[in-house]
Amino acid sequence: MSKIALITGITGQDGSYLAELLLAKKYKVHGLVRRVAAENEIHRLWRIKHILKKITLHPASLENYASIVKLIHKLKPNEIYHLGAQSYIDYAFKDEFSTLDTNINGTHHILSAIKDFSPKTKMYFAASSEMYGKVLEIPQTEKTPFYPRSTYGISKIAGFDLTRNYREAYSLFCASGILFNHESPRRGFEFVTRKISHSVAKIKYGLQKELRLGNVNAKRDWGHAKDYVFAMWLMMQQKKPDDFVICTGVQYSVKDFTKLAFEIAGLDYKKYLQIDKSLNRPADVQTLLGDYSKAKRILKWKHKFTFKDLVRDMVISDLDYIKKTLLVNSKS
Repeated sequence: MSKIALITGITGQDGSYLAELLLAKKYKVHGLVRRVAAENEIHRLWRIKHILKKITLHPASLENYASIVKLIHKLKPNEIYHLGAQSYIDYAFKDEFSTLDTNINGTHHILSAIKDFSPKTKMYFAASSEMYGKVLEIPQTEKTPFYPRSTYGISKIAGFDLTRNYREAYSLFCASGILFNHESPRRGFEFVTRKISHSVAKIKYGLQKELRLGNVNAKRDWGHAKDYVFAMWLMMQQKKPDDFVICTGVQYSVKDFTKLAFEIAGLDYKKYLQIDKSLNRPADVQTLLGDYSKAKRILKWKHKFTFKDLVRDMVISDLDYIKKTLLVNSKS
């Protein structure tokens, strides 16, 4: 009998890759989407349009406890992957209230609904390396203290603590993945990595003259989303729930990412990169570097994509995208 999985945030980068993975493993895949997404397929569902006929979408809101209860009580899924969140850091500074409301209450609603209406359901919570913020040790592990630098990081710590508390207080299967930065061609345009790859492609085809970035010295531990969703699934297959850092253990700066992206396109980044201090965050995270020893030991997980693989995948994809769409439109 096929397992039933419910994914919040199924329309996002991670949700789309996870849905593909679960379908390949013969799951019946259900997704929670905001009603505005269900009503606007072209712009909201572009990452999952190729699998829409294979999955079932349910309009609901993380902020609405009644809608969450109704869905979980109806499906009683074997596994819930809670990926849905307000995850754009810059927006978190501009609208702290909605970030905290959506991310904290949404997680609490799901945990409470599982406890009361489907206690055998396993839940995965998408934690974040942004919880470490102003890092207190390098590299960061599951035992490193948190020091968040944004309301997004704060909301993720609250969700992490809620998940652990429900696991320990009510003996539920609740696991958290502390995922470091993971990217792909499906990354949103508002994120710096996609801004870089997309801008490089536009510059290559003469549709843009420069790339403006803020803090290019910030360092991150970057991986590919395809590798990271597999780690999520592995956590749900364990006998006991636990928390795991998922990362590559290798660090690069935004400048490194930019330089490599331009090189892949056959361009010199120095000719196009412009530093714009107005793009800097009020409180930035300067460095993140993880240690995934625990995941390697227990989950037998290891990333397959290198940093160069990741950047190449994004740049080549955007070059193809520009060639097929924007370039054609600009000449018509």
